[in-house]
Amino acid sequence: MCSIIGFCDPSWRSDAFYEGFARTVSRGPDDTRIVETAGGVLGFHRLSIMGLHPEGMQPFCLDGDRCVCNGEIYGFEAIRGELKAKGYTFESDSDCEVLLPLYREYGTDMFGRLDAEFACVIYDGKTGGFIAARDPIGIRPLYYGFCSTGAPVFASEPKNLLGLVETIRPFPPGHYYKDGAFVCYHDIAAVDKVCADDVETACGNIRDKLIAGVRKRLVADAKVGFLLSGGLDSSLVCAIAARESQMPIRTFAIGMEKDAIDLKYARQAAEFIGSDHTEVFMTPEEVLASLEQVIYTLGTFDITTIRASMGMYLVCKAIHETTDIRVLLTGEISDELFGYKYTDFAPDAPAFQQEAQKRIRELHMYDVLRADRCISTHSLEARVPFGDIDFVRYVMALDPAIKMNRYGKGKYLLRHAFEGTGYLPDEILWREKAAFSDAVGHSMVDDLKAYAETQYTDEAFEKKRRKYTHARPFTKESLLYREIFEKYYPGQAEMVADFWMPNKSWEGCNVNDPSARVLSNYGDSGK
Repeated sequence: MCSIIGFCDPSWRSDAFYEGFARTVSRGPDDTRIVETAGGVLGFHRLSIMGLHPEGMQPFCLDGDRCVCNGEIYGFEAIRGELKAKGYTFESDSDCEVLLPLYREYGTDMFGRLDAEFACVIYDGKTGGFIAARDPIGIRPLYYGFCSTGAPVFASEPKNLLGLVETIRPFPPGHYYKDGAFVCYHDIAAVDKVCADDVETACGNIRDKLIAGVRKRLVADAKVGFLLSGGLDSSLVCAIAARESQMPIRTFAIGMEKDAIDLKYARQAAEFIGSDHTEVFMTPEEVLASLEQVIYTLGTFDITTIRASMGMYLVCKAIHETTDIRVLLTGEISDELFGYKYTDFAPDAPAFQQEAQKRIRELHMYDVLRADRCISTHSLEARVPFGDIDFVRYVMALDPAIKMNRYGKGKYLLRHAFEGTGYLPDEILWREKAAFSDAVGHSMVDDLKAYAETQYTDEAFEKKRRKYTHARPFTKESLLYREIFEKYYPGQAEMVADFWMPNKSWEGCNVNDPSARVLSNYGDSGK
């Protein structure tokens, strides 16, 4: 990962600045540098992934310009070659060193040219202004607020901004900030023209584009590992990576000691692809003991995000403590593109597409946030092949009528795309999978809900939940999470839009728990 901060005012010096930036040193434990500019300051905590030598340390400088970036720039070698032909020189093998020359050549138009997961802050030495930008999905985190002078402050996580700004907000994905305004350079959920590819053509393109998305994310100077739940999405990522790699890949799965659904299926997938596989077990005591730290790490009160983070947080902790892996590939974002259990209830194709657009635009507050925080807090970097820009743009443009579950099997296009290819056996490719928070063991969610029940009487629950007007808690579990959140991020709940829940306006989805277990079509997902 890495952690960045940009305080866009000369009044930056304060204990709150240093304390705030220090809160995310785990994102970049290898080195720290703070560079003052005429207009403020840029700070960088480094996790060395590309260009491991000291020359790759940020902020990068080009004449009077400065830049900090938490990101991966795919295809940077070709970009660097083009820039060298224009007379630019480079001191490191870091992918992010191309950003300042690109800014010099293209200005803010550069952001729309990038194939990247990134968040960056640039100081323009000629104008004395700051520019900040974030990738179209928001895979790399960025938050902002305004200090007492009215100047913006940008940072990787909300905890960096506590004590520096009054109100903390997520930086909108696909935007850049310049001269006091946010400008959208790429709305990846928008579709200018519906793609009319038929099912077979679409599946062929889905296969090719996902393989390309995995392949480019295997490039790293640090060691790479894989989270494998045994479900379709992570199994596909691992199967593709195994075929692209000369040596067996390293995969990791986690589950509760007594009733893990994931572990047996992850083991089956690992055996098929020949990975070096590690199983991690967690106990109810570990889950409850980690709850407060997980909520502080995430900076959210959302039920789904917190539940799904428990296993991811603990498996990443084990990876950090027992291996020298620095990069993890994961299977997030597939559900939002191809649909999940609740989208089977979409009344028509336009409703399906509208829901997908909403989910993609909000991902940075939920699943993408979960993957980033659980992985980065343990000094690892997350890479998300299903978030590949070309892949997402293509799937979003497909006619929603062929993406809906009219086949009797969810995610049909993704499954059929790899049918008969040998990447995975049919029993994995076509198996229904539980949500990660359920599949680590139904007992985990049950234990969390039972614990929350012990914290409030019915009367206390009603009284306490009514204190909150934004995203009001509606169960004792949600109140517990909200109170822990408010302990660390008081008054900042609007960083999160609402609870990540099924669309209650659809028949069959008006439920009070985000788990797919409460839906009528859960079926064999939990077996």
